[in-house]
Amino acid sequence: MDVVIGIDSGTTATKGVAAGLDGELHAHASVHYPLLVPGPGRAELDADRVRDAAVEALVDVAGQCRAAGHRVVGVSLSSFLHALVPMDADSKPLGPLVTWADGRAGGQSAAIADQGLAKKLLARTGTPVHPMAPLSKLAWWGATDPETLRDTPRWGGGKELILSGLADEAYLLDLSLASATGLYDIHARRWDPEALEIAGVREDQLAEVVPTTRRLRLKAEVASAAGLPADTPLIIGAGDGPLANLGVGATPAGVAAVSLGTSGAMRTVVDQPSSDEAGRLFCYALTEDRWVVGGAVNNAGSVVRWAGQAFAAGFARPAAEGENADEIDAALLIEAQSAPPGSDGLLCLPYLLGERAPWWRAGMRGAFLGLGREHGRPHLVRSAVEGVCQQVALVRDSFDAAGFPVTEVRATGGAVASDLWVGVLAAALDLPVAIADTPEGTGLGACLLGWHALGSLPDLDQAAGLVDIGAPTVPDAANAELYRRQRPLIEEAALFVAHLSEQLTTPVAAPDDRKSGAVPG
Repeated sequence: MDVVIGIDSGTTATKGVAAGLDGELHAHASVHYPLLVPGPGRAELDADRVRDAAVEALVDVAGQCRAAGHRVVGVSLSSFLHALVPMDADSKPLGPLVTWADGRAGGQSAAIADQGLAKKLLARTGTPVHPMAPLSKLAWWGATDPETLRDTPRWGGGKELILSGLADEAYLLDLSLASATGLYDIHARRWDPEALEIAGVREDQLAEVVPTTRRLRLKAEVASAAGLPADTPLIIGAGDGPLANLGVGATPAGVAAVSLGTSGAMRTVVDQPSSDEAGRLFCYALTEDRWVVGGAVNNAGSVVRWAGQAFAAGFARPAAEGENADEIDAALLIEAQSAPPGSDGLLCLPYLLGERAPWWRAGMRGAFLGLGREHGRPHLVRSAVEGVCQQVALVRDSFDAAGFPVTEVRATGGAVASDLWVGVLAAALDLPVAIADTPEGTGLGACLLGWHALGSLPDLDQAAGLVDIGAPTVPDAANAELYRRQRPLIEEAALFVAHLSEQLTTPVAAPDDRKSGAVPG
């Protein structure tokens, strides 16, 4: 069977899969690496390890395909968004890869917003002004180490780094990753002059932007190590968020993908770059004529994991020897089902890691509101799940307000293994929620984009028929009405808490973090 290999570089692992034109997966590999937190506000990866992991995953999956008698007709790439790494003139990293979760650029993001530029930049670039974005990260570098910013030959992200290990090509970046930098005008299709000025970089320090379907060449040594023909096409691919929509078949109009893992997101596909005048939603490319509009939330499964750490001491059921955090999370969620919908009036603002959509307030802090003696651990955990799902519903409300109505939801991620999560999500969205039967939606999306680039999948909407979807969970009408009534209260309380948070905290920019390991080229 002919297959395309998809390489999905994520923030904790690089995964490889192989899929036929029918969407069926035939091989899987995973290469893990740690997220590094060397100081307050920092979230980095070893750049060399991320680059090498892509090669290792490719070699592993190609070997599995060869052993099974499958013919690899292409390799297609996915990468996490919003990363930044300094590189020399040969695209070798000069320091760690700074991830989306790094918060050091909070002060720069706030300054851009204070100047009244945030909505204008979002309208042109599709990327909200936020510490996650390379725009703000580069501005931080300019404020703390201007010589390195000026003298570094190349500034790239995850995709440029991966290509430096796999591709025998010039310095390139796909349209999808470019559209998530905050530096690229998605309407004029060029690096945005004002954004470059704010960031303090020159256009010659950034990669040439090409379509997500661009075919490249594998390095000879990589093709040899993987046992692939030297002329095997390498498709540059796209970002992980847009590809996740493709991988669960959420490409037709009105169909949204919701991912609930450590963090979460809701995305839908439109036919042209679109701006949300209220500044709540991002717009990133999947291909030149398919764009993903959506919003990401920082806090999802991580909130239940925190609850397990904070509330599981003295757990009513004795923890079995060797019981891991996943098992404790699952037990807490089962216990939380004993609390009623609405958690007896307890509201959770789940902003343990700040928040992105729909407000893009990096300094937001969490809170429980309405806490009384009648509330126990089940209420606390259930209200945390409800708080996350209500945040996703606020993103959905932003879709409606911006003219992107959603009628169907396909959900993925570790959280949707829980009946509680799925039931609350369906009620909060007031939509049926179907679970996509694929654990590797992003990798499959990369494979399907590869088939599209090779001309074998001309219409990306065909992906909707290739992905197995379970029977949808229908929202409980009474619960949906309860959550609808609560949502304005949550939004009002959240913005009030955000104001308090800004008074209590300041952006992290420690003097000893100035260079983050970068060396001028």
